[in-house]
This record gives sequence, structure tokens and C-alpha cells, in this order.
Amino acid sequence: MAPLATDWATISSLATGAGTLVLAIATFAAVRSSNRSARIAEAALQEQRRPLLAPSRFDDPVQKIMFVEGRWVKASGGRAVAEHDDGRIYLALSLRNVGSGIAVCQGWMVRPGLGSSRETPTHAVEQDFRLQTRDLYVPSGDIGMWQGALRNPDDGLRASVAEAIDGREPLHIELLYSDLVGGQRTITRFGVIPMGDDAWIATMTRHWYLDWEGPRPERDVQAALDRIEREKDAADRRHDEEASAGSGGAATAGAATPNGAGTPVVDADATEPAHS
Repeated sequence: MAPLATDWATISSLATGAGTLVLAIATFAAVRSSNRSARIAEAALQEQRRPLLAPSRFDDPVQKIMFVEGRWVKASGGRAVAEHDDGRIYLALSLRNVGSGIAVCQGWMVRPGLGSSRETPTHAVEQDFRLQTRDLYVPSGDIGMWQGALRNPDDGLRASVAEAIDGREPLHIELLYSDLVGGQRTITRFGVIPMGDDAWIATMTRHWYLDWEGPRPERDVQAALDRIEREKDAADRRHDEEASAGSGGAATAGAATPNGAGTPVVDADATEPAHS
């Protein structure tokens, strides 16, 4: 009868272990689901705080900006300021925050040149940005401004930027800014393009997120640049071929005329001159 006896202690232990395993699986699934929900909530909160700077619109009000020397400049909507006076350079941008959170300017960098993605594919090194001494906040969905100056006579960058301003050549400015709590650091590259005798237009070229890859992966940007370059080369070749064919046809037509000059000859006996 011994083999037929029921070992209730063993059965109880197995049942307890199975119940514990089921409870552990359920707990793991619940924790995983809650973590995913927390990440979604965090991403939604970040989107509500994310700033994104762009040039203001042409119909936006004029921004009046004062520098530490007491010098005042005005930046109209969609415009920039680039002035060189007595060895000092004054720069300003009229901005609009198209993001959903307040933008806090942290630093800036200026360099001569348009700053196209082909010529300058990456932003400046973070350590090279000049820190802002003034608190510059741009509210969400509203306009604001940025200002910076170069005054050190021994600064090589100041000399090259001054030469570009005096020669009415384009500049590009990169702004480093964050959200209201210092997160979601972003770099935006602005172009400063001369227009007319004294005006400068503000444009926007690229955005970079410093805390993660985005908003567009660099490989996608590079692929787009390569495609545009191929299309441009194909268009240039087609233009050159058409121009060569046109000039060759004109030369043939000129050689067919009696005087070789490519113009029709008027018949002296005709009562009316020939018209082409």
C-alpha cells in the first residue's frame, strides 16, 4: 500500500511553486506595462516642453535690443543685425518659437559663410559655444530675440566675421538652447544673408538634438544631399549639351549664308528686303 499513498506535502509544495510562478509572471507583465506607460507619459511631457526656434515672420513687430555699451539696434520681423563699428561686432536675430515649450538660450557660435549642409555638415563643437551672459527666454508660439557681440581685438574669429560683414558676405549663427528646466538641448543653425545696402535676412538651415539622435538621422540628411548633388550635376550636363548643340547649329546656319556672318543678304534687285 506504500506506493499508493499520496504525498500531500509534495503536492502542496508544487502547487505553491506554480502559484508563485504565475504571480511572478503577472507581476513582470504589469511592471513592463507600467514602465512603457511611464515612458509614453514622459515623452508626452517632453513634447509639451519642447522649444524650437526659427526666424520670425516679416510682419512680426520690431525687436529693440541694447548691448552693454548702451548701443541700441533694431531687428525687424524676419531680419537679423550684423554691424561692425570701431572693431566691435554686434549681432542679433529676430526669432519665433514654433515649439510648445519656452526656449532658454544657452550659448552661440558665429562663422563666416552661408553654412550649407554640404559645406558645413555638422554643428560646432559644444565647447566652442560662447555662453550667454543675459537671460534670453523665447515664449512658446511668440516672438523673441537673440543678441551676441565680439569685442576682443585678439580674437581671430572677430576679424574674419568683421571682414565678412564689411564685404556684405553671408554669415551663419548657431544657437544652443534648452527647455525651461535645462533639458532637451537643441542647436539651430541660422543664416544671415545680406539684402540691399544695409539689411540682413534671417534664414534657418538645420536643427540638431544633443541628447539623442534627431530630429532627422544624419544618414538621411547625407542621402538627401547626395541625391541633390547628382540631380544638380545631371541638370548642368544637360544644360551644357543643349548649349553646345545650340551654338553648333548657329555656326552652321551662319556658314550657309553668302557672307558667312549668319545674317540674311538683301537681294539688290528685290523691291522689298528679305525678312527672317
